[in-house]
Amino acid sequence: MAATKPTVHIKRKYQYIGLLYISPWLLGFLCLELYPFMMSFYYSFTSFDLINPPKFIGLKNYIDMFTKDDMFYQSLKVTLIYALIAVPAKLAFALFVAVVLTAKLRSVNIFRTVYYLPSILGGSVAIAVLWRFLFMKEGIVNQMLATVHIPGVDWLGNPNIALYTISMLNVWQFGSSMVLFLAGLKQVPSELYEVGRVDGASKVRMFFSVTLPLLTPILLFNMIMQIVNAFQEFTGAFVILPDGGPLKSTYLFGMKLYDEGFKFLKMGYASSLSWVLFAIIMLFTALVFKSSSQWAHYEDGGDKR
Repeated sequence: MAATKPTVHIKRKYQYIGLLYISPWLLGFLCLELYPFMMSFYYSFTSFDLINPPKFIGLKNYIDMFTKDDMFYQSLKVTLIYALIAVPAKLAFALFVAVVLTAKLRSVNIFRTVYYLPSILGGSVAIAVLWRFLFMKEGIVNQMLATVHIPGVDWLGNPNIALYTISMLNVWQFGSSMVLFLAGLKQVPSELYEVGRVDGASKVRMFFSVTLPLLTPILLFNMIMQIVNAFQEFTGAFVILPDGGPLKSTYLFGMKLYDEGFKFLKMGYASSLSWVLFAIIMLFTALVFKSSSQWAHYEDGGDKR
């Protein structure tokens, strides 16, 4: 019994040391994440203008949101369309580049680094400003089109095109998804390709019959992450077209939330919007997980949901 006491004392000592090491993260999580998260839930039931103390008003914010606020439905519609454009295009492009970069090319590591750079730079305000200058009426893109005698396009002024232009900025930041696809491609057993070649299967057939099924777990992860990011998109759209674009065609949900909270000082209403957004993201995530049993395949055949 006496021999076990020093062991218990040493274990507790290591536990305290471990807590000490993670204390900066733990303090940051409690103060900067959990506390604001819970307070936003409380504020969603109040009238709060950041100046006066919050006043409890019950479900009024949620009732007004669904019955009186037309811009709520407009921003939600734009965000859904944006997600439907950006998420599939980004995943498809990331997978295409990942497949290309698995080829045995000289200096392939340099190409991988170059293709990853947009993910590091793409979320910045400077890149969004550059994107606006590229696609404005007299921008570089239209100037390049003019050199080959193609009429310029009003990329940011046409309500039918503006959202696609904003979406391209998100697609351009494909590096993180590409890296995960690259890692997955490296794990595909080469023996399967050998069998496919012996059977006379083409490269396209082997991609859809061998490569893609084995990448579905990574595709599932990337899809969920990109859906979450798409619904929370704000910086690019706000910097490029801060007023929501022509006819509010690029007025994303994040811009609506920002306007209510910081332009109109309706922080209580903005908090209720953020919780509705949270519920929508959770719903889409749950639907993707539910559908994954039909298309996501694992090597051991187990259910990973």
